[in-house]
Amino acid sequence: MDLVELAPAHAHGDVKLLRGKDQLRAALEPARREGSSIGLVPTMGYLHEGHLSLLRAARAECDVVVMSLFVNPAQFGPGEDLDRYPRDEERDLSLAAEAGADVVYAPPVGDVYPEGFATYVAVEGNLTSVLDGDPARRGPEHFRGVTTVVAKLFNSVGPDVAYFGQKDAQQAAVIRRMVRDLDFPVRIEVLPIVREPDDLAMSSRNAYLEADERERATALSRALRAVEVVALERGLQAGLGAGREVLRSAGIEPEYLEARDPEDLSPVTELGHRPVLVAVAAQVGQARLIDNVLIEP
Repeated sequence: MDLVELAPAHAHGDVKLLRGKDQLRAALEPARREGSSIGLVPTMGYLHEGHLSLLRAARAECDVVVMSLFVNPAQFGPGEDLDRYPRDEERDLSLAAEAGADVVYAPPVGDVYPEGFATYVAVEGNLTSVLDGDPARRGPEHFRGVTTVVAKLFNSVGPDVAYFGQKDAQQAAVIRRMVRDLDFPVRIEVLPIVREPDDLAMSSRNAYLEADERERATALSRALRAVEVVALERGLQAGLGAGREVLRSAGIEPEYLEARDPEDLSPVTELGHRPVLVAVAAQVGQARLIDNVLIEP
């Protein structure tokens, strides 16, 4: 396979499905040799409009677009939903092709984590110990799993640009820090949250929600909107209180609803001259949902 074969894949509603990293590197080598730009969109599949917005952004900016499709066991803790995480590879391939992907890299677990695998990439400190990284929640091990697999993808694909969604704001901050600290030659693009018509942030886990739970889940985005409106009028603490009240009225007890600096995730107590990230996580039925808003000064 060469660049000539890669380039028209999206035009024909087709996409190259590759399983092995050697096969992937061989396919991308001509593009790299000719100085073509490579964009990477890492996913765990079960694509929704959020993923597709990343693919379309990559298509607009890059000569070759690679989407990874890998449900990463290293970022799931005991008792989490690894086994029932939604999967539909055929649908994903079709949607990826329509959105402009040239290559879908879908390696087997045994290739990513071969027998005897013993090396991990971990961003330490505040970035991975608060919010989802709190040991009482998903814990820092979750982010160790994320950074390890993303580092491996960067090594296998060698992208110029990698695209992530703002819905996973903490993950994006962690990956930016990893890239900075380890000198990965890749630009990280974080694109806005894509929402359903009812304002629920798009997530593969939304598939777990029953109809009544889906209605209750919209309280997360309503709570964040309340935080923003009230915080700009009466201060951040009043805003957080308003957000908690919205969740309480929907019968939702959040794991967290917190204001943090969007870069280092240090706690923020009042609005100042920098944007403030307000992040929320809550269990609604079988779905653990996250959402956030950036309050601009």
